[in-house]
Amino acid sequence: MRKLLIPQPLGNFIAMLPRYPHSLLFTRAVNLALGDKLSSEDWQPLHGKQVCIRVTDAGLNLHFTLSPNGLVATRVPALIDLTISASAQDFILLALRKEDPDTLFFSRRLVMEGDTELGLLAKNTLDAMELPPLDFRALLPLRLLDRLRTRLLA
Repeated sequence: MRKLLIPQPLGNFIAMLPRYPHSLLFTRAVNLALGDKLSSEDWQPLHGKQVCIRVTDAGLNLHFTLSPNGLVATRVPALIDLTISASAQDFILLALRKEDPDTLFFSRRLVMEGDTELGLLAKNTLDAMELPPLDFRALLPLRLLDRLRTRLLA
């Protein structure tokens, strides 16, 4: 598969935008996608840890922590426990399970900084989860609003 990078001017523009809204949208989407799977005891060591997902070609840094209720967006913390960096395409390939994180790591396309033990724990826990195939259509605004409405009315 040909490597598609986000054009540098677009990445530079995204890097200038406030970071918190991106993190908030990311955490909401992951919480909707994974539901209560993040409340498992397997995730306990990640509770309260500051994590940053860095999308290198997009100039995008997503900051969050894990709470008993799922992922919570955070403003840029003074101390980041774990940073995971890769290109947008590599993160998409990981999400679609079309690429193995170990392969990306050893080819230096996926970089972990900080407490790499936490990164390894997250990777192994995600690998052990039976996740449904990622369907990007589920992230369309109307579908997200419908799921949110269903949750609020339940």
